[in-house]
Amino acid sequence: MTRGDILEAWHVHLTQGRRRSPHTARAYSATAARLLDALGETDWTALARLDAGALRGQLARRRSEGIGNASAARELSALKAFLAFARERAGLPDAAPLRMRGPRVKKGIPRPVTPDEAVNRAVTVAEDASEEWIGARDRAVLLLLYGAGLRIAEALSLTGAHLPLGETITVTGKGAKQRVVPLLPIVREAVADYLARSPWPMARDTPLFRGAKGGPLSQGMVQKAMARARIALGLPASATPHALRHSFATHLLGAGADLRSLQELLGHASLGSTQIYTKVDAATLLDVYRNAHPREQA
Repeated sequence: MTRGDILEAWHVHLTQGRRRSPHTARAYSATAARLLDALGETDWTALARLDAGALRGQLARRRSEGIGNASAARELSALKAFLAFARERAGLPDAAPLRMRGPRVKKGIPRPVTPDEAVNRAVTVAEDASEEWIGARDRAVLLLLYGAGLRIAEALSLTGAHLPLGETITVTGKGAKQRVVPLLPIVREAVADYLARSPWPMARDTPLFRGAKGGPLSQGMVQKAMARARIALGLPASATPHALRHSFATHLLGAGADLRSLQELLGHASLGSTQIYTKVDAATLLDVYRNAHPREQA
């Protein structure tokens, strides 16, 4: 068995067996590749016999390369999953899982933007584009992230089958789970404007958002467009496309949405992932208090 055989089996398991997102599959495959390169193992049985000490050694090597706590925690999670898969392939599925704690990661609180700021970013991205239809496309994508709370991958997975857009849209999220989210008129209008300008024909099985050469639009292009807008508007590095999704959640919570409803709209597997937005809302209210309360101005 070769290194390539192991990595291919692992990738198929992630994408087809576990239905992981392309981004997660790439990251987990890269982690497995680094372990194989470091240890020189190309046998499932040998991999299945690796212990916590081997994981510590691999994390130490990655630490020496400069990765932080969050990256190290993700690396450990990927390594544990890979070795559990190795045990399964080696015929040892009942072996005790590796017991090893990852580094403590402090959860940051996403900083929301105002509705006007979200729209201004989308407009700036559109104005900065090399062609009008590309500007309309980028504006439509960013408004989907803010106006419907979609992940970038979810927005880019939409196809012609979702047209014409109505007041709601069915989105396929992580784990192939589907959810229904409402669409604001400004979002529907932005998508319609993009479609009217796009030079590419639209069929049910073609991507809704196309790249400059007609292929599927990549996440990297959306992130680059947002980065240019961030610089133009003088915004901090935290002003990423995903920050628009955070803002969607924060504004809904501030308007009275309950956590369970918000969990459904965001497509979170657990309520714990949604509860961070209670902290966001408290932080936002504190900012408002400090800026507006007369005693704070004294």
